[in-house]
Amino acid sequence: MTETAIAHSKVGTAPQFVHLRLHSEYSLVDGTVRIKSLMNDVAALNMPAVALTDYCNFFGLIKFQKAAVAAGVKPIFGADFDLLDETGEPAGVLCLLAMNQTGYRNLIEIISRCWLQGQRQGKPWLHKPWLEGFCDGLIALSGGREGDIGQALLGGKTERAGALLAEWQALFPQRFYLELQRTGRDNEEDYLHAAVTLAAAHQCPVVATNDVRFLRADEFEAHEARVCIHEGRTLDDPRRARRYRDQQYLRSPEEMAELFSDIPEALANSVEIARRCSLQVETGKNYLPDYPVPEGETLEQFFRRLSHEGLDERLEFLFDTSAADFAEKQQLYRERLDFELNVILEMKFPGYFLIVMDFIRWAREHDIPVGPGRGSGAGSLVAYALKITDLDPLAYDLLFERFLNPERVSMPDFDVDFCMEKRDQVISYVADHYGRDAVSQIITFGTMAAKAVVRDVARVQGKSYGLADKLSKMIPFEVGMTLEKALEQEESLRQFIEEDEQAGEIWEMAVQLEGVARNCGKHAGGVVIAPSKLTDFSPLYCEESGEGLVTQFDKNDVEDAGLVKFDFLGLRTLTIIDWAVKIINSRPPQGNLDGPLDIDRIPLDDPETFTLLKRAETTAVFQLESRGMKDLIKRLLPDRFEDIIALVALFRPGPLQSGMVDDFINRKHGREQVSYPHPQYQHECLEPVLAPTYGIILYQEQVMQIAQEMGGYTLGGADLLRRAMGKKKAEEMAKQRQFFLDGATAKGHSEELASNIFDLMEKFAGYGFNKSHSAAYALVSYQTAWLKVHYPAPFMAAVMSSELDNTDKIVIFVDECRSMSLRIKLPDVNEGEYYFSVNSAGEIIYGLGAIKGLGEGPVESLREARKERPFTDLFDFCARTDPRKVNKRALEALIRAGAFDELGVDRAILMAALPSAMQAAEQALRNDAAGMADMFG
Repeated sequence: MTETAIAHSKVGTAPQFVHLRLHSEYSLVDGTVRIKSLMNDVAALNMPAVALTDYCNFFGLIKFQKAAVAAGVKPIFGADFDLLDETGEPAGVLCLLAMNQTGYRNLIEIISRCWLQGQRQGKPWLHKPWLEGFCDGLIALSGGREGDIGQALLGGKTERAGALLAEWQALFPQRFYLELQRTGRDNEEDYLHAAVTLAAAHQCPVVATNDVRFLRADEFEAHEARVCIHEGRTLDDPRRARRYRDQQYLRSPEEMAELFSDIPEALANSVEIARRCSLQVETGKNYLPDYPVPEGETLEQFFRRLSHEGLDERLEFLFDTSAADFAEKQQLYRERLDFELNVILEMKFPGYFLIVMDFIRWAREHDIPVGPGRGSGAGSLVAYALKITDLDPLAYDLLFERFLNPERVSMPDFDVDFCMEKRDQVISYVADHYGRDAVSQIITFGTMAAKAVVRDVARVQGKSYGLADKLSKMIPFEVGMTLEKALEQEESLRQFIEEDEQAGEIWEMAVQLEGVARNCGKHAGGVVIAPSKLTDFSPLYCEESGEGLVTQFDKNDVEDAGLVKFDFLGLRTLTIIDWAVKIINSRPPQGNLDGPLDIDRIPLDDPETFTLLKRAETTAVFQLESRGMKDLIKRLLPDRFEDIIALVALFRPGPLQSGMVDDFINRKHGREQVSYPHPQYQHECLEPVLAPTYGIILYQEQVMQIAQEMGGYTLGGADLLRRAMGKKKAEEMAKQRQFFLDGATAKGHSEELASNIFDLMEKFAGYGFNKSHSAAYALVSYQTAWLKVHYPAPFMAAVMSSELDNTDKIVIFVDECRSMSLRIKLPDVNEGEYYFSVNSAGEIIYGLGAIKGLGEGPVESLREARKERPFTDLFDFCARTDPRKVNKRALEALIRAGAFDELGVDRAILMAALPSAMQAAEQALRNDAAGMADMFG
């Protein structure tokens, strides 16, 4: 029996009451209901179904369906709307419920239009005429006393109410219900009696709802606090609208039966509506746009051809094609490539790879730097062949199965780093290429975190700022910190809450609100590309200006809904490398260069680079510049690229605290013998896997390889084992242990040995790092170190240019330049650019954009003016630059920064002469304007 059928049978056997109006935390304005808790309570109350009708959104829809199915409850999907009538005036509230797929699609369109076209002061409105053509498959609830009919009835306009009801019945034939509520709000009974009379006169069914905003009656104060947090009010503010009552909780069917004992049909109709709504949102399928292939080729043929051609090109760069062993190496790579291709094609993901290849290729063709790889994608040889990644996975034992597991069907997920400055250009290309209505970024939800919720609650309760500040500061500043964890860890916090009554009041309410969704934002890099318009899959959300278009489903839910996520991430270091290379290539070739520098072709075994690393002179070197990392580098003394990979993996709390780092360093330098667990088996199973890390399990890929070598796992199965070890689920771990023991004993190992090795793997799996990610980012670290050694001035100029707005960072980098014996010249109006630059003498010229009080406009004006000839003095400067751009504030900033010092005049004298110089320039501008007016009459 399907979940839907089960839900129907429950409805059939318990015809009591179903809640059809309910706001969860995802309404963001007035709900505190958490979806998992909701389903627990619905199941406990033996209710067969429940509706989610958040305010003009489907933010929580997928989560709602998952939780409902898990609890054996039938989910009903809907939304509440603020309505505008035909004249554009506010007309009350309307609730729409989806009966089927048609209704669901119509609701998506209606919700999206409200956000895209119906916003007023940040609030979405539904224009009643928009419903025309979008009513099929929907049931409408009148909104009770807050609906347009309710307002007309309470205003004594019975005829108007009847006319409105007739309009609604025409829009929703046999699908419109007059809504009745008894929640203790003003005028409810007056409305109810008038509505029942009207319903009888027009043969319109009525339905009871409780307009739920919180789960239990004792959560009302926390709900009110949540509303006040959103509105910026305090609980005792006399101007605050009291729109809710303490009876708007998840009443039991028995309570509702007692409440509406005089109108039993209103209860029965709630069950009838639940029966009529039989929608189950389809999840688990993936939809990609079609990638165009040349005529005469299938997608598979095209994909294979591009991959093999790309591999051949890579191999020509990697190896000497005339070497005796080239054919053997070529065969090894081709076998790996064909294996990956077969898996990708079998899983039906070639389109995904081609789409990623396409936008990365476009970026490179348009001078937009792309990272060498990020995350597990660097383990794919196909990705390397298609130039999606730039690190040879075979050279560093990177595993394809860590990225795409043939035994666990899930979408591949390439995280792609782009230059921070130009990332948006790539997203814009994708939108233009696949259609603006098919591409958007993804929503995220901010929650009320531990420290913030304490401050918020204190404010709405009217408590002092000092008390809130003290209480908040007693919560440890730590990722993942919760109020419960803080209370366990901090005795002084527990004592303060016990002794201070006001602090206790804050804490009690903060605990109820902690973790509730507070606002929405935009995912840092997630972009979805749909095969058709986005609203075929998800409703849309945007800011009132129309900017910030995102899906209403978050990154997990959007994939469940069928859309495929691509991560476009901005990495500042790529911008730095790009700028440095451009400075280098703008000058005559230096050193060993006989042409333009290609950063992707530098040698990875450069002795001078490793000398710099050993000295830990790594300020401004990607990932290696923190004090703690410098200390680790001094101990490890890296002398090969693999050591940089290890540094990235070792510099984390787990390895640092477990003693793993000390063992690794001592073994590398011979202070401790390299040994392997159970040495009698080292040559057979462990040494080939652990030799690069001196017998220590450092990478997740090593856990997978040991499982393969000793336990008889496939690498796909080994990835499942790695995942299980990371999640530490007892039941799954017991299954995996037995599978490992069976596989190991079948290969001739003792069960005791196998058990010991499994324990060791499980221990280190918690510390293990993704080697693919570590290797890809190690390459970026190495590139920045190489540039710092061989082209220090261009590199440091680029580094400082990337931090123009951060004076503290600029100071640090200026000090670093001095320690590197680099000369930095003061800002200069005749030589300086907006960014830091390097002159022919190899000196760094201070970037004018780093001067406080100076923006791009003044710099643009002075650069344009000096094209004719250098400035000779302040009067010449003022006369030739645009005073509307280079105003007094900008000139003062230039003088104070020393930008006129090369002209040989004291700064104090320049400051004194400034008013008259500006006056002369402004008069010249007026005379010029008057002359132009005469000329054109």
